[in-house]
This record gives sequence, C-alpha cells and structure tokens, in this order.
Amino acid sequence: MPICIDEYTNPPKCKRPMWPVSADFQMQSSPAESSDANAWRAARQGVMAVMARAESTELDAILARLGPLPAASNLKPPEVGLVMLRGRTGGDGAPFNLGEATVARAAVRLEGGAAGFAYRLGRDLKAARAAAILDALWQDEARRAAVEEALAAVRARLADEAATVRAETAATKVDFFTLVRGED
Repeated sequence: MPICIDEYTNPPKCKRPMWPVSADFQMQSSPAESSDANAWRAARQGVMAVMARAESTELDAILARLGPLPAASNLKPPEVGLVMLRGRTGGDGAPFNLGEATVARAAVRLEGGAAGFAYRLGRDLKAARAAAILDALWQDEARRAAVEEALAAVRARLADEAATVRAETAATKVDFFTLVRGED
C-alpha cells in the first residue's frame, strides 16, 4: 500500500488522509485561527524530522529519561510499507521516480488524547512507535520542553554528522574559474 508522505514534505500537494479517520477522532493540533499556527507546525515538523533520523537506542533512552509516561494505544498497528522516492534533475528540473524505500510508520494516542505519528526509513517498528509516542508527548505543552531537551543530544549528533559531510565535500571542491580556456 503506498504511503502519502507529502503532508510533511510538500503540504499543498497532498490532500488525502494518511490514516482512516473515524467521525469521533480529533487530532490534537494548534488553533487554526492562531497567528503562530505555521510556527507551531514548522516546529513539529522539525521535531519529527529529528526523530526520523534518531537511532533506535537514542529514542529508547529518551523515553526512559522522560520518566513515567501515559499509556499509549495504537490508532493503527505499526506497519512497514513502501514509499516512492522522487528526484529532480539538477535540483529544479522535472520530477522523476528514483526508486522505492521501505518505511515503518506508527500512529498512537496517549491517555490524554494527544495523537502522535511517525515515519522512519527501514523496518524498525519499535523505533517508529517510540517516535510516535514522542510526537504525542511533544504536543503536550507541559512535556514539550522536556522532549526538546532530550532531543538536544540527537540534534547535536546530526549537526556533527552534517558538518563532517560538508567538510569532506569541501575538500574535493574544484574551482573552475581559475582554469585557462585558451588564447582568444
């Protein structure tokens, strides 16, 4: 079954729900009329992106660090599916289908009613469920600061890895403006 991930990567393109939704289901979200609704959504997307890249052991350690947690029930059992990876020639050309990737997804609801969702590359259902629980906890104003503080170590590791890749890439940079093309 294809999974629609465009809701997080490109919101205007995806209008269909990712999960079957019953009439009594209400996803906890920011007030629609609030002027900072976009900031709230961007912050949540940032947290979800960090959790998607976190190691399974890091997620388990964060859940253990947050102490006693409310009970979480599955909205739908965690599952593994495929997503189509899309690319663009030159970064801005016409999109093309690059290939498929395996993705684990989970959706949970905490005792307080907050719903959490997570998508992670790979087949680790336990890590996807842990990330979904953290997403639901982040939506709770009382726990948001603790979740952000716990994710700081993951953010730092990801920043270090990105800096290492940038440094390795910069070492291979060639400046073609210094080459002489010939006599004119």
